[in-house]
Amino acid sequence: MDKDRVALIPVGTLEDHGPHLPIDTDVRLVSEVCRLAAERASGEVVLLPAVVHGYSPHHMDFPGTVTIKWSTFVEYVLDVCRSLARHGFRRMLIVNGHGSNQNLVEMAARLTVVEFPGVLCAAMFYLTGPRGRATIDRVRESEYPGGIAHACELETSLYLAIKPELVKMKEAVKEIGYPRSEFVWFDFVDGPVKMMEYWSAMSKSGVMGDPTKASVEKGRFLLEAAADEIVEVVRDLRKRRIGKRVDHHGTRKVRGSRKKEVPRGGDFSLYASSGHTALGWCVLAPQT
Repeated sequence: MDKDRVALIPVGTLEDHGPHLPIDTDVRLVSEVCRLAAERASGEVVLLPAVVHGYSPHHMDFPGTVTIKWSTFVEYVLDVCRSLARHGFRRMLIVNGHGSNQNLVEMAARLTVVEFPGVLCAAMFYLTGPRGRATIDRVRESEYPGGIAHACELETSLYLAIKPELVKMKEAVKEIGYPRSEFVWFDFVDGPVKMMEYWSAMSKSGVMGDPTKASVEKGRFLLEAAADEIVEVVRDLRKRRIGKRVDHHGTRKVRGSRKKEVPRGGDFSLYASSGHTALGWCVLAPQT
């Protein structure tokens, strides 16, 4: 097997998606995006089954949600990556389909590289690159911000393109209840300040966005773009150089080290300098 073949890991969750979409929405969408990408780059990737359960405690007021403790989720995804690394995979791509997983899959990817310095592991959400965002802007009819967030125009369109018989469009409702401010807003790309309350405090239906603007045609267009984006990322990851870790401890002598003790309370600072590099440590004890 090509040692630089990319292991493709879809990740989602099971949670409510309003009255019109099934609870498997995040898993089904990301799985289909990755499946199409794997077909287009069949000799360059190995597609894994999706990680079905994710981090959704804020959705637990809605029936159908299954959530995994954040630390358990990170360790689970990390164990998958550890296994792949042990089997010789040097390049991995975690593709996320659930917003609240994002920081956690990024952590799993980083921890994989920390444990296996000869491995590249990356994490992403589909359609978030420049071309992906441009594609969304091209078909979007819902308002911004807020129209594309959860069980929205985008997710409903994608599901219509994949499994239309499971979508109940007659029950789709527009609801944009996330409190918006100058710094905080909720959309496919959020505002600069991140904050998440319990979903039931912001939504009566479970929807956050405008699924009434969804269509099969939009879904097909978005699905194609999402798969193409994954292929591009895979090929970029395959070309990326794997750097060699270098331990710089003891490679040069630290000169001018001195310890300074400060009276009262045992405060002290230790400074070491070498050339233009300075390191400082400071431990503060309560003053008495």
